Amino acid sequence: MLSGVESKNMKAAIYRRYGSPEVVRLEDVAKPVPKDDEILIRIHATTVCATDSHVRKGAYLIFRLFLGVFKPRKPIVAGLEFSGRVDEVGKNVSRFKVGDLVFGWPGRGKGTHAEYVCMPAIGAVDLVPANMNLDEAASIFCGGMTALVFLEKAQIKPGQNVLIYGASGAVGVFAVQLARHFGARVTGVCGPTNQDLVKSLGAEAVIDYTKDDFSNAGRVYDVIVDTVGKSGFARSMRALKRGGTYVLIGGSFLPSLRWIWASVTGAAKIVSPFAGATVKDLGPYVHSLKELIESGRLRTVVSQRYPFGQIAQAHAHADTGHKVGSVLVLIAESSGE
Repeated sequence: MLSGVESKNMKAAIYRRYGSPEVVRLEDVAKPVPKDDEILIRIHATTVCATDSHVRKGAYLIFRLFLGVFKPRKPIVAGLEFSGRVDEVGKNVSRFKVGDLVFGWPGRGKGTHAEYVCMPAIGAVDLVPANMNLDEAASIFCGGMTALVFLEKAQIKPGQNVLIYGASGAVGVFAVQLARHFGARVTGVCGPTNQDLVKSLGAEAVIDYTKDDFSNAGRVYDVIVDTVGKSGFARSMRALKRGGTYVLIGGSFLPSLRWIWASVTGAAKIVSPFAGATVKDLGPYVHSLKELIESGRLRTVVSQRYPFGQIAQAHAHADTGHKVGSVLVLIAESSGE
């Protein structure tokens, strides 16, 4: 095993109960040791995404059923994505070498709000795109992967009218770009200050949700993608062509009788986590995102950067529900790199 670091401890952002951002504390924990088929990554940057915020608050019953109903059964290190440097490689690893700059998702139960993380070398990880720096690469996975998986499930076709609700968020910015890449005519829904951004991502039209109701135009959309769970099912059905596709990415995800009725009657195709909009092997998807970025068809949007010591403030910003693009937490920088 190749090694460049001798310390057996690291800093991690941990919480032991559900609640406000103040429950998140930096603590010393044991640094993970890679197995023969794993790599150890020194994390340069990560993000605080909406899922991190929801899980920390215990916002949905489904999270508590898995993690602990009244409080987490064990301390939680949150974080779903990273960029960083390969620091050690297991003896069976040939795909990466020490010093490689990588990005991705380490897998379930392996939080990235820490100085180091271990993960399989054959997993949701790839080299950082050649045209992107380490900061930007930290925000590829959550928004990009989520949008790519759900939009592929929606089977968007060239020329279709697609509405993206929450077009300026971490998932929304990728959803706009990907829908445009698939050949759709994209309408974005966002707040008044983010309209220029959404247009720059490829939207032909932008609706200010504080002034206009997207459903007033009638049944004009082939696909409606709700990235934040706020479009409203009834409103979306008024705006969706009969037989069109309603994609719910954000929200409580609990299926309702209205969903079932819409599906049974053919009024709409519903794509949600319960409709199988997940994949087991995300590696090829990570590589697809990398290729799209390197070809200039995708870019990330970062609105805020926080040092690791201010990760609670990053959580607070995510809690507002109005973050633009991604909120970065710079970990290696705050450690002196």
